[in-house]
Amino acid sequence: MLKEFKAFAMRGNVVDMAVGIIIGGAFGKIVSSIVNDVIMPPIGMVLGGVNFSKLALTLKDAAVDAAGNPVAAVTLNYGNFIQTTVDFLIIAFAIFMMIKAMNKLVKKEEAAPAAPPAPPKSEVLLEEIRDLLKK
Repeated sequence: MLKEFKAFAMRGNVVDMAVGIIIGGAFGKIVSSIVNDVIMPPIGMVLGGVNFSKLALTLKDAAVDAAGNPVAAVTLNYGNFIQTTVDFLIIAFAIFMMIKAMNKLVKKEEAAPAAPPAPPKSEVLLEEIRDLLKK
């Protein structure tokens, strides 16, 4: 069973997938930073300084219980949902553009004419013999 697991784990597809997941995680952090630090501040400014992640609907106000302990307010944090949705749309668009560019490169490689294959040695020798006989 250990040998089978080792063979499975070392197959090219599994290693490629692991590399993709690691790079995808790093890419996600970059895109999240772009969204949070570059894109959302101007959108918030246009909307009157609104920060989406702080938008919430208070269902029950904060209070103090009978023992004097504070009870936190119950809120519906729809701003976090909006922020996460915007993050997802930007990440999905970035991945779409990356795949589109990769497909374009693959099409260019396919469209490029391939060099004709070299003739086999026997054909080359026969052509040389033919040329010598013609002389």
